Amino acid sequence: MLLSKLRGGTETIQFGAFHLALFNRAAWIPGLVHACGLSTAVGYPLDTVKVRIQTEGHYNGIWHCIQETYRTERVLGFYKGVSASVFTVSLISSVSFGTYRNFLCNICKLRYGTADAKPSGLDVSLAGGAAGAVRVVLMTPSEVAKVRMQTQRNPHPSVTSSQPLSKPKYRGSLHCLKVIAKEEGFGGLYKGCSALLCRDCSSSAIYFLTYSSLCDWLTPAGKNKPGFLVVLLSGGSAGVLAWGLATPLDVLKSRMQVDESGQHKYKGLIHCARESIRQEGLKVLFKGLGLNCIRAFPVNMVVFVTYEAVLRFTDHFANKK
Repeated sequence: MLLSKLRGGTETIQFGAFHLALFNRAAWIPGLVHACGLSTAVGYPLDTVKVRIQTEGHYNGIWHCIQETYRTERVLGFYKGVSASVFTVSLISSVSFGTYRNFLCNICKLRYGTADAKPSGLDVSLAGGAAGAVRVVLMTPSEVAKVRMQTQRNPHPSVTSSQPLSKPKYRGSLHCLKVIAKEEGFGGLYKGCSALLCRDCSSSAIYFLTYSSLCDWLTPAGKNKPGFLVVLLSGGSAGVLAWGLATPLDVLKSRMQVDESGQHKYKGLIHCARESIRQEGLKVLFKGLGLNCIRAFPVNMVVFVTYEAVLRFTDHFANKK
C-alpha cells in the first residue's frame, strides 16, 4: 500500500515495505556519502585484485594474484588510487540515490498524474536505469584513473633494494587524469564509457528493483518499514545480483580503460568483446565474478543500512518538531 506523509517539510513515499524519502537533501547526503566512502574503502583491495585478474592473463587465480601483489608491492599495492576513488564514489553514489528518487517521482507523475502513486516494478527499473546513466557521466574519468592506478606496477623498496626504482608514470589519481588528458585528449578520460553505460544502466535497474522487491517480500504484514536484518539481506542480495549480471560488461570496461595511448588494442566495445573471446574463450567474460559477488554483499549492506538509518533518523527528528 502506498503511503505518503508530509510532516515538518519531510515527505516520504513508500513502495510496499521499501520507502523513499523526499526531504531536505542536506539531511541525507552526508550519511550516504560516509556510507559509500566506508564501503568503498573496505572493498577496495578486492577491487584491485579483480581489475588485475580481468586485465592481465598471467594469474592462475584469485589467491595467486593476491600473493604476487603482496610479494612485489606489499599492502600498498592493494590500495592504489583509493583516496580519489573513495571521494568520487561517495559523492556520485549520493547523486545516484537522489537521481533515482527524483526520476521515480517524475515517472509516477507522468504515468499516474501524481508523484504519490504506487510505482510499478517497471517504474522502479526505469528510475534505476536513469540513476545508472547519470553515474556514468560523472564517474567515467575517475574509473579510468582508478583502473590505470590499480594496474600500474610500483615494486616496494624492500623488494628491489638492490636495484634502482623506476619512476612510475602516474604519481597519483589527479596526476593520472592530467597525463591521460595530455596524451590521449578528452576522449581518453571517457574510455570504456560505452561498456560502463551498458553496465551501470542495467545493473542499477536490477539493483533498486531487487532491493525494493525483497524488502516488500520479507517485511511482515502490518509493518511499513523493513527491519534491520531485512535491510541487510536485501541490500547485500541486491548488490550480489546486480554485480553478478554486470560482470561481463565490467570485464570489457576494465580492458578498454587500461588500453593506453599508443596501444589501441581495442577499437570499441564490440571489438573488445570479440577479441577477448577469440583469444581467451567465453570464460573471459566471467573473470572476477566471484570477487564481484563477495565484495558486493558487505559493501551494499553497509550502503543500505546507513541509508535507511539516515532516513529514519531524519524522519524521527522531523516528527519531534
